[in-house]
Amino acid sequence: MQKTTIARLLPAALLALGSGAASAGGFQLLEQNASGIGNAYAGSAAVAENASTIFFNPAGMTQLQAREVSVGVAAVRPSFDFENKGSVVLNAPRIPTSGGGGDAGSWAAIPNAYLSWALNKDLYLGVGIGAPFGLVTEYDDDWVGRAQAVKFDLKSININPSVAWRVNDKVSIGAGLNWQRFEAEYKRVATVLPTSISRVPGLNATTATLEADSDAWGWNVGALFTLSPSMKVGMSYRSKIDHTLKGDLKIAGPAAGLAPTLRSVKAEADVELPDTFIVSVAQKLDNRWEMLGDLSWTGWSSVKQVDIVRTSGVLSGSTAQTLHTEFKDTWRVALGANYLLNDAWKLKFGVAYDQSPVKDKERRLVSLPDNNRTWLSAGAQWKLSKTNALDLGVAYLIVPKTRIDNDQTADGRGRVTGEYDSSVWLLGAQYSMAF
Repeated sequence: MQKTTIARLLPAALLALGSGAASAGGFQLLEQNASGIGNAYAGSAAVAENASTIFFNPAGMTQLQAREVSVGVAAVRPSFDFENKGSVVLNAPRIPTSGGGGDAGSWAAIPNAYLSWALNKDLYLGVGIGAPFGLVTEYDDDWVGRAQAVKFDLKSININPSVAWRVNDKVSIGAGLNWQRFEAEYKRVATVLPTSISRVPGLNATTATLEADSDAWGWNVGALFTLSPSMKVGMSYRSKIDHTLKGDLKIAGPAAGLAPTLRSVKAEADVELPDTFIVSVAQKLDNRWEMLGDLSWTGWSSVKQVDIVRTSGVLSGSTAQTLHTEFKDTWRVALGANYLLNDAWKLKFGVAYDQSPVKDKERRLVSLPDNNRTWLSAGAQWKLSKTNALDLGVAYLIVPKTRIDNDQTADGRGRVTGEYDSSVWLLGAQYSMAF
């Protein structure tokens, strides 16, 4: 196979794997390594225990051996079980309605890979590959909220070349560029006919599907301070990334033939993915215990609304639909501990509280039934040798009952009123090697 073909196929393969359900607030994916799962990602910008520090704080590369590689995968299983409490379905009087739509969550895999290389004792280069954003919600076709969404699938891949410099024994700094690909698929049941005609059975099974993608660039910086032999503090910042998703808006089903000029048009949507800031600390208490802390901020208010705009056809320039997100900025706090059982085994523990960017039940989308969550995590690291380590982690995310009352009656998409019973399981493994 030619190298050019491999270059085209590799991002597509990673995107397919990286279609995850968001474990952090909004549709953010914290699982940029699996070694941090056991600590609920406490100390993420300070620990620098393998090459995945490239994502959380590139300055941490100066704490690694001359050459290190780290690869991992996290399996995420969210559950979004909806209970209908008075939803109103418009323009679909003869389509059977099961109500809840089943569990909108499913298993997803999130891979990562990192390589760090010391040019000399103070200068390091590295590259990381991960999926920092992702989400999948998919309901039964006949659920009560089908006019608002049946499927919402976000995928990303982020390639992050980085550099780190040890200024002195106390201070290291790092920076990186980020090439990011972002893909979206949004499907809902559409009403394309006047109400008087759409009462014919089956016509409301017509669907509208947006498939679009974008490539964009961002940057990140970090600093690591060794305050004492037992204490490190890390700080990192990742920039916003401004995407213009371009693709096709397709109408399919029995009613599509009555509006042939609208069956397939080009469309685009602007999405400014948020910036993040992290402050972390790692403190060794003695030869066995280490405490970790993390405070992070995410600028979700950059996602105020998403306008899906037609860019071809007779209605070119018009807005097909607006997703009224109106997100707010969020905070996340995490505490963790490591216990060195012996030379081969380290035990990991963590708790975290993670805010949702969703403001209230009226602005909660069926495609993103997000809420605040509490992390309970545990894990272990097995040192196979001085240069090889395997990390395993598991986390359960407690999500309170999530109310929704999203009224899109004026736009012909009905009103979804009810409650979600949600939770998330995370499982992960990370293999790291120095060579």
